[in-house]
Amino acid sequence: MKRKNFYSDDEWQKMLEFTDPLPTPFIVINLDRVKKQYEELAGYFPDSFIHYPVKANPAAEIITLLHRLGSNFDIASIYEMDKILSLGVPPEKILYGNTIKKASDIEYAYKKGIRLYATDCLDDIEKIAAHAPGSDILVRILVQGGETADWPLTRKFGCHPMSAVSLMEKAIKLGLKPQGVSFHVGSQQRAVWQWNEALISVAAIFAMAAEQGIHLQTIDMGGGFPANYINKTHSIKEYATEINRYLSNHFGSRRPKIILEPGRSLVGNAGILVSEIITISKKSRSDSHRWVFLDTGKFNGLIETMDEGTKYPVVMAEENEKKRVGEVILAGPTCDSVDIMYEKARYKLPLSACSGQRLYWLSTGAYTSSYASVEFNGFPSIKSYFYGINE
Repeated sequence: MKRKNFYSDDEWQKMLEFTDPLPTPFIVINLDRVKKQYEELAGYFPDSFIHYPVKANPAAEIITLLHRLGSNFDIASIYEMDKILSLGVPPEKILYGNTIKKASDIEYAYKKGIRLYATDCLDDIEKIAAHAPGSDILVRILVQGGETADWPLTRKFGCHPMSAVSLMEKAIKLGLKPQGVSFHVGSQQRAVWQWNEALISVAAIFAMAAEQGIHLQTIDMGGGFPANYINKTHSIKEYATEINRYLSNHFGSRRPKIILEPGRSLVGNAGILVSEIITISKKSRSDSHRWVFLDTGKFNGLIETMDEGTKYPVVMAEENEKKRVGEVILAGPTCDSVDIMYEKARYKLPLSACSGQRLYWLSTGAYTSSYASVEFNGFPSIKSYFYGINE
């Protein structure tokens, strides 16, 4: 793949100058790109509330920038909550979006001022009612989308749509305030029409709830907006155009409050993981593939290569289309046989590639550093560096 499809010459040169003295492996984040992508999405959904999911990349530099730009936040744990509260984010801008919560964590979050929770079952509703009395809730429903998303989220979270209203009725009896419905069509969702399928279910739930005297106000459409990997996807503009049309079709002029949870699309394209080639070998003289072992792998930033699901663009510092290339297997440094990123996918590197050279993994700003292990095989967690925005 060509690096110029992802970064201009000026951007690339600036990144190389910034990272040249840094020891690998590491991730470098261009904060200017984060800002640009946030402003672009906010422009296409001008009346919506963006809740950045902290799990995508919890770096203080990113949280601080997005807070300054006006973002709200989605948290998956009290630990994420404590972090962003310490950075000055007020509790009223936080949604506790994880439907799997300990009673003690709900109580702690409530004491810290969190008043909006996602839920998907009676047991969780009862815990919220007991430990966060009077809070607002969003009922998360199961939707389709797994077959067209790189990372499906269609089984673990959410209730059947036909159960949503009955859960709301029980929540009201327990003193909670149902505000609306949430869903997630899958991370890196490539089929825009999956939002339409989900919104059909949501519109039906709104109608059924109204018949029971429950007037819902909010739709949390989750994430799913893409980053740019090897496989081509639509632009954010195309997603926004279609999704806004779906909303108009199903809700007309009475559009509810819309929450978006873009993680990958905000920070994915802003990051580059820089690694070094440790060893290049063949298993036999007749082996048609070179094994390229790097100083980072699945356990230190590249877990989303599991089952070769996310296919990151991988390039070297200089592009030269005349160089002869050959297929390679890309693997990490640990003593674990699963630490192989790409074996079936036909990645190619120059035949002249050698130990000590750097490989650049593009679009690795999301779900890389936040997945990195701590000292598996003794390797420290991967470091992150930041530039741009008055660096």
